Amino acid sequence: MQAPPRTQSLASGGADVNSDNGPRPRALRAAIGKYGCASLSLRQRNKPSHFAEQMPINPEAAIYTPQRITAVAEAFAEDGGDIGQLLESTGISVDDLGNPETRVSCQQICSVFRNALQLSPDPTLALRAGSRMHLTSYGMFGYALLSALNFEERNEIVIRYHRMCTPGVRISSMHDEQALRYGYEVVLGGATADGLHRFIIEFGYAAHLSVARDLYGPEFSFSSVGVTYAEPSHAGAMRILFGCPVRFNQQHNHLGFDASFAERTRGHPDNATHHLAIEHCQRLLAEAASQQGIASAVRTVLIKKMPCNYPTIDRMAEALLMDSRTLRRKLASLGTTYRALLSEVRMQLAIEFLRKPRMTNGEIASILGYSDPSNFRHAFVRWTGRTPTAYRFGNK
Repeated sequence: MQAPPRTQSLASGGADVNSDNGPRPRALRAAIGKYGCASLSLRQRNKPSHFAEQMPINPEAAIYTPQRITAVAEAFAEDGGDIGQLLESTGISVDDLGNPETRVSCQQICSVFRNALQLSPDPTLALRAGSRMHLTSYGMFGYALLSALNFEERNEIVIRYHRMCTPGVRISSMHDEQALRYGYEVVLGGATADGLHRFIIEFGYAAHLSVARDLYGPEFSFSSVGVTYAEPSHAGAMRILFGCPVRFNQQHNHLGFDASFAERTRGHPDNATHHLAIEHCQRLLAEAASQQGIASAVRTVLIKKMPCNYPTIDRMAEALLMDSRTLRRKLASLGTTYRALLSEVRMQLAIEFLRKPRMTNGEIASILGYSDPSNFRHAFVRWTGRTPTAYRFGNK
């Protein structure tokens, strides 16, 4: 029998959940042996903050460089599109894209992606834009990958620090005897229903391929690609770009590549450069955690209180060591309300639960604090434009 795959993810804290048996290529075997903890060299040189690694990043915090937006803008302009129109209502100007001091939020990036979906007639725009991303597009994260000693360290860097350069996505690594796979989970509520999920995944996959070829050579290719959404009209273009079978309507989004690439040492290992790059990544991640803000603090408390125990605004203010008037004022300054954040958390959890086939709509409604399933149904239609049942079967 084939050994079950082992998984490391941010959600599990990198725990090793299966035993390691069977022959594997040397470099991949070394990576497998240490997936559950930092490599000795990284641990000796840097002691990352567990707090910073686990804290949610506020989607409203302007912490990302604008390269992703620039890549979409350039691909959009190639088709004769108006970049100013692409950036409309995002709070970003054309001049901002050329300013090295510019920082944007996950929400702003997603706003540009949504505009691109509405404005561009080309369904392959996300693939073309993602292909423009290279190691240098990722700043110190890219230098950390380039200067890493081996595949083991590179994989660890991807898992530990990807949140600072892949907004809206949680990446995990999975492996078996022949291949290494990366899982891509879109963590933005409502994304699947309006096409944003597809755009994020295709942009991320194309960027992953481009960076991997920078690291392992132009001959690098995926061995398998899987996505959770239905086959689109441009499926043929996806197969040509990725050079492998692309499977749709999968349970999870994933990329796979042959384990032999783990043996390759292409890159420029440099201990001093690597040390500086890792320190910079740690500092950025810590800064991102510190910027989570009052809205994210409210979201965190709401999720911890689930199920069926969502606090009133007075109780929430008490938990955050302030009075309710102060909490209302702080949220209003961000253009939101406590009721809106509660609805957002419920929507995100509902979407997550609907992906679990064993949970009934009634059970989900109860967990989210709805005494009547019909109230949950009405709320879900208001959030996504679809009923829970239609969403569940439309995203298998």
